[in-house]
Order: sequence, then structure tokens, then C-alpha cells
Amino acid sequence: MNVLVVGRGGREHSLVKKLAESNQLTNLYAAPGNGGMQEEAVCIDIDEMDIEGLVAYAKEASIDLTVVGPETPLNAGITNRFHEEGLAVFAPTKEAALLEGSKSYAKEFMKKYDVPTADYAVFTNAEEAKAYIEEKGAPIVVKADGLAAGKGVIVAMTKEEALQAVDDMLVSKAFLNAGATVVIEEFLAGKEFSLMAFVHENQVFPMVTARDHKRAFDNDQGPNTGGMGAFAPVPDVTREHLDFSMEQILQKTADGMISEDRPFTGILYAGLIMTNAGPKVIEFNTRFGDPETQVVLPLLKNDLIQVFTDVLNGKDPELVWEDQSCVGLVLASEGYPGSYEKGVAIPQFNESASTFIVHAGTKQAEDALVSDGGRVLLVGSKGPSLDACANDVYGLLEKANVSGDFFYRKDIGKQ
Repeated sequence: MNVLVVGRGGREHSLVKKLAESNQLTNLYAAPGNGGMQEEAVCIDIDEMDIEGLVAYAKEASIDLTVVGPETPLNAGITNRFHEEGLAVFAPTKEAALLEGSKSYAKEFMKKYDVPTADYAVFTNAEEAKAYIEEKGAPIVVKADGLAAGKGVIVAMTKEEALQAVDDMLVSKAFLNAGATVVIEEFLAGKEFSLMAFVHENQVFPMVTARDHKRAFDNDQGPNTGGMGAFAPVPDVTREHLDFSMEQILQKTADGMISEDRPFTGILYAGLIMTNAGPKVIEFNTRFGDPETQVVLPLLKNDLIQVFTDVLNGKDPELVWEDQSCVGLVLASEGYPGSYEKGVAIPQFNESASTFIVHAGTKQAEDALVSDGGRVLLVGSKGPSLDACANDVYGLLEKANVSGDFFYRKDIGKQ
């Protein structure tokens, strides 16, 4: 098969790595790809938002299957256009992707279909939003309604922080149209975990759990980011928790989307939190998580092309997982998630049999790889335990003599 991966980040490189293992693969392409993908895929210079360009290329290159990584083309209707041209694509339609594209839609959906989540209210008026915060107090969570690259969520521990977040979103338009509506939610205490599933209409096939670390600095300090690292599976999530999450969250959501006449095909990602009342939904994504994908896919034993094909054809892919752990740590540009320098030479790593490197914000400059984004690389390890993997990853980073141009957290995967 000829397969095309749409996107340029670490998630897409992880998909490329897994797809490259398939014996069903003829040619593998990435559009636009990044500096590190060139070993496994042919990188095509088409932006992920150039939907007409991608459709034309898929026809010209006889692409048999397209897998879409990022959320923005999904919400712009890339799947709908591929369907119109009779092209196979593993990704939700624009209508189904609204579950991620609008947090207010997602909250209303969960309320309607009795999917466990935090109490909330939706506002477009800053004064009304502030009055609600004054009434409820802190801690409280303020979210931009639309897509904000994982950064439109403020967990406000004080009322002042929450009021500032409302000003930033509704008055200063820090997130442009994404923040023209805000969702204000009850703060839920507990440990977070991610559960992704391959979905086709009412069929749901869950993956192993992962835990992402959003805050920039150790001990969950500093601003929210797109994710500073992750590990899988999560040892404190029990079989009972998983069964509950599958039945009361993922299955209810898949069934509800059919009732809404928005049938879902693709990856459904539930960002969950373990409360005293059991798992509740913090957010839905309608695509592979980043960086969770980078630690989940290495544990999948199946041929990923076969999984996609089976799911699209309404068959059980019979997922098989390795009885191992995986830890991934993001190497980020100094200054991220604020402003940072690009074009910095990337450290050299001497990988062992158990470690791997996933590229995110990198590009080829003459004969060298240089940084081209906030999250530059993910350094990963697969092994018998989380501690063994964490030791592997940190050992590799220490030997690489990472300069002050980059930083990473020192506490991920250490139990």
C-alpha cells in the first residue's frame, strides 16, 4: 500500500516509524514531514492545511490510505474532501471533529449523553464570566472554546488568575477566535491519564493508558505546554477504572455521536482524571495525542496498516500489547512555550537497543539537523519497567551534553 501521513510533529514521526514496520507498505509519504522523518518516509512539501494540494497529491501518487495527525485540518474538513474524491482516510469528518474543535459543544454533548465530566458554564461576555468566578471561587478552570494548540486551558489556583484568564481570552483576544467563547469549569482534583481508542461508528478498540505532563517545569510547575513528556501504561489505573472508562465514556461517546448524526471514525482521545467518583473527562481530542502516541505506539505489537484497514472495514483489529513500559521525554527550545530561537544545532544521541528518538520541531539545514519549533525532539525508551525506561532516557540525555539552548523536565516516569 501507498500511505500518506499528514503533519509535521512528533506524533506524526511516531506514526511514520510504526507504519514503516509494516510488510504491507510499498511507499510511505509525509506531508510536510520534518527533518527526522526523511529516513523512513518521503517528505512532500505540502502544508497540512493545504487540503486541495493534499487531495491532488493523494490522487497523483495513488495513495491507498491517508492518516491525518493534527487537529486543525480535521476541523477544516480534510476528511470530508477526501471522501468526496473517493479517497480512503483514517480520520473523523469535520462534523465529528467538533468534539475537539469546540469545548462548549463537547460539554453540552457530555451533559446530554450522561458522560461523566466537571460542572461548567459557557460565556461570551467577560463581565458575566467574572461574576460566575466571583460566585464559585477558586481553584477553577478557564478554557478557550476553540483550538489553541493545547495552550488554551488555564488551571487557576486563585480568583485573580481566573479573572486574568477571562480578560486574556475575551478582552485581549490572546487566542483570537478560539477564545471568543470561554468554558469555565469546576476544578477536579486527582491524577490525570489519557485513553485513546481506534473507533469506527459504534465500534471502539481501546489502546493502553498513558500519562502526559503538560506543565513546562518539574513538579508540574510553570505554564501549560503541548506536553513535556509521557509514559505508558499507567500503573495506578486499574482494570475496573478501564472498564468504566470504556463503557461510560468511550462507548457512550461513540454511540452518542451516531445519535447526533456525526458518526465518528478515527482516533478518539479521552483526557481523563481520576476523581473520588471515578474517571471523568477533562477534554476530548479527535486524533492521536502528542506526546502520548510516542509512548503508546511502540508498545503495539500489531501491524498498524492492518489495524487501520480492519477498523475502517468494521472488523476487530484484535490489538495485542507488549507487556512492557515506555517513557518519552521532550527536549524543548529554551523559552518554550513563550518565544524561543530556531535554527539551533541539535544534540547528538548515541541510541542503545532500548532507546529511540522521535523528531518534532526539526528541519534539515544544509547537512545538519536544526531546531524548528518549541518541542524539538522526544527521547524515548521501551523496557521492563518505568524506572528502567526513565533511567535509560535520562542517561542518554546526560551523555548528550544538552546545551542551554534546550531544556527538559527531570521528573517524568520516575515513580
